[in-house]
Amino acid sequence: MGCVQIFFCFLVVMIIICSVGFNTGKFLHFANEGDNKTTAYKQEEAYLSTHRKLKLHGICSNRDISISQSRYSTSGIPQYVVQIVNTCVFGCAPSNIHLHCGWFASARIVNPRSFKRVSYDDCLVNGGRPLKNSQIIRFTYANSFMYPLEFKTANFC
Repeated sequence: MGCVQIFFCFLVVMIIICSVGFNTGKFLHFANEGDNKTTAYKQEEAYLSTHRKLKLHGICSNRDISISQSRYSTSGIPQYVVQIVNTCVFGCAPSNIHLHCGWFASARIVNPRSFKRVSYDDCLVNGGRPLKNSQIIRFTYANSFMYPLEFKTANFC
């Protein structure tokens, strides 16, 4: 056989091996690179080993509340866009979510149904209502500096 035919046969064999692996759900993952051991996991097992078990049991936690903010470029007083997201896939929606927020204040009005400082270092998200799965609370505030916003407490069913 010529080089082209050998290459073609090799390519066909690789396609068959890959398609069998994908159809059976088996993939190879290196367990320990230093030991040069290779173990086969089903796709579901590999998923379970890399993700928190809390999500699989239908229990959400504070790690499922994602808080991010970034500066919004404008002239005048700096503005910051905040996004608070419930990333929990399973389970009930957390409610009565409170964040650490210092003396949060804004030169721009923030809808108190979305975000409200109730006392020093205590801000209420979504008016205390449940934050549904993948729901995003987004608001913009204006201040000379960015307030550090961190999860404080919530009710998880």
